[in-house]
Amino acid sequence: MADAHQKNHDYHIIDPSPWPILASLGAFVLTFGGVGYMRYLNGGAFNMFGINWATPWVFFIGLAIVIYTMIGWWSDTIKEGNSGAHTRVVSLHLRYGMIMFIASEVMFFAAWFWAFFDASLYANEAIQASRTEFLGGQWPPKGVEVLDPWHLPLYNTVILLLSGTCVTWAHHALLHNDRKGLVNGLALTVALGILFSFVQAYEYAHAPFEFSNSIYGATFFMATGFHGFHVLIGTIFLLVCLIRAMAGGFTPTRHFGFEAAAWYWHFVDVVWLFLFFAIYIWGGWGAPVAH
Repeated sequence: MADAHQKNHDYHIIDPSPWPILASLGAFVLTFGGVGYMRYLNGGAFNMFGINWATPWVFFIGLAIVIYTMIGWWSDTIKEGNSGAHTRVVSLHLRYGMIMFIASEVMFFAAWFWAFFDASLYANEAIQASRTEFLGGQWPPKGVEVLDPWHLPLYNTVILLLSGTCVTWAHHALLHNDRKGLVNGLALTVALGILFSFVQAYEYAHAPFEFSNSIYGATFFMATGFHGFHVLIGTIFLLVCLIRAMAGGFTPTRHFGFEAAAWYWHFVDVVWLFLFFAIYIWGGWGAPVAH
């Protein structure tokens, strides 16, 4: 009878879990609270069911639920992998899932590039769309001073390229069971990711244009800002991998968690190269540079 219930397939049937419904609840509260938080910041009201939801607390409650769900769900996934539940078939499907996720992120950034190129390549047509006050029939818009691409943006480009090299070093060290090289490579990658975020925050604080004063500022901050958010997420992803590596996790044959983080980080690197050349260099060509 015991043999009749023995698993004889490569698929892992997960145990009953509270995380999917809790993740849905957290995402709803986070989105609902985000609307109320924005109304709060603008001094407005968000009345529903006789209650004014214009407060930051609902947003932070939703954020706490999402973070708690992420920690719990991924901890269970790590335990499943360590128990041998991630067979070759399951690991292959995990890779397919990560590839599809990165593909969706590519389309996400394609939307921001589309908005930027639409405004920049058809600046003259924008006059007929009553946007003359934003563009002045030219790109960059008349009166807008741009950031020097060969200053902080170039510095951040070097930082990300170095970080991509370090995470590749860590990956090769793991494949050769070099634990010291794995930890050192991941530590340097995380440090460079943090440095990138600080440099971008400094750049934003000293930008000569604002989000709301032109279509140039709106498209610039949306594209580069969402990339900066992805750098932050990738840094946390790699930091978790670093902690797991220091605790003895990952082996040369079983390390999909690290591999997924490396894929994500390389994706962030490639997107930045497109941003650097398209928005910083080409998009600001011919405009006065603010120093």
